[in-house]
Amino acid sequence: MATVELTTANFDEVAGGDGIVLVDFWAEWCGPCKRFAPVYERSSDKHPDIVFGKVDTEAQQELGAKFDIRSIPTIMAIRDGVIVFAQPGALPESALENLIEQVQGLDMDDVRKKLAEHKH
Repeated sequence: MATVELTTANFDEVAGGDGIVLVDFWAEWCGPCKRFAPVYERSSDKHPDIVFGKVDTEAQQELGAKFDIRSIPTIMAIRDGVIVFAQPGALPESALENLIEQVQGLDMDDVRKKLAEHKH
């Protein structure tokens, strides 16, 4: 599956649903972003059950600000509408695959329980 361009208009709809959404915050002028792009695309081909989104931080500055993106590329993983991972830096392909496996293996009931405990 090709990557999906995420904007302020569609981000909440795409990221708020069930399943896994990976988000690559990037910019055209960013060398590491350009080097990471083919890795991200290959991974999207391997995992048709996951939404691979891209946020152009130049065109979507509001989203960059909303998620406090200070360095790009930044990779974010969202599962069932919950942000479960966010880290700046391009990942090697093996690390991206490992991240996907970890997100797939999460017990989301446990994640929600821990989030609820932190809010009190």
